[in-house]
Amino acid sequence: MPGKSKSDEKDTKRRAEKSETVFDSLRKKGHRITAQRETILAIFREQEHGTHLSAEELYSILKERGSNVSLATTYRTLKLLSQLGLLRELDFAEGHKHYELKQDNVPHQHIICLGCNTTLEFEDHFLEEAGQKIGSRYNFDVIDAQFKIFGMCPNCREQKRKTGRPTNR
Repeated sequence: MPGKSKSDEKDTKRRAEKSETVFDSLRKKGHRITAQRETILAIFREQEHGTHLSAEELYSILKERGSNVSLATTYRTLKLLSQLGLLRELDFAEGHKHYELKQDNVPHQHIICLGCNTTLEFEDHFLEEAGQKIGSRYNFDVIDAQFKIFGMCPNCREQKRKTGRPTNR
């Protein structure tokens, strides 16, 4: 089996550096780095860019890895890490939240299909700046600014045109 490519090695190094930054941020805010928090943050760091995990999906990954973290602890940890600005809590109108690692160097927003729930990410620095300016206007420290667009993807639009109904979620 071939060894790691330079790209793989750079990616591993970048993730390790990001880990330390995230843990330093937690420590600076007066929070302990518990084994559960470390494991949960590690799982988010391992995800491919654009992956959004629900609490239940995260809990399944934890169980697969043999962790004894309860679902309640998973929810509490996700809430805390979101409040600290380390994770983004996302609502895609599905009846539950999704989470992703907050990456300040890649501010992005989401466009969501109401037919099949396809979620695409897009970058728009104007929207990020607008969120910061509005927060500043009202003397808020902005942790996250989210802009979501809901609509119908081309597949669901075509399905609706043919059958009168969009693809089911």
